[in-house]
Amino acid sequence: MTRRSERGSGSVLVVALLGALVTLTAVLVPVLALLPTHQSVQGAADAAALAAADVASGLMPGVPCETAARAAELNGARLAACTVDGLIATVAVARTVGVFPLSSRARAGPAP
Repeated sequence: MTRRSERGSGSVLVVALLGALVTLTAVLVPVLALLPTHQSVQGAADAAALAAADVASGLMPGVPCETAARAAELNGARLAACTVDGLIATVAVARTVGVFPLSSRARAGPAP
């Protein structure tokens, strides 16, 4: 009698496991898709800091933070903060992907 009462329990277990797998996939795919975007934001921060440092050192004409903002925009981000201390430029850039805000900071200038 015990064997008959367990009949079909494997189907319920398979449905539950498939549901858990679909839920896990639905959560992980968008989060994992943010990894390359975060690398892109880091690259935008690096480019903006280098551009600001180049202007601060006199290598290029212009205003350091305006040049940093332009470099960040060209790389798909926006400049959130910019400070120039002598020849050292420190910038923060941000980008929003869906509901996820991504940000990164970078610093550039001559070696000490």
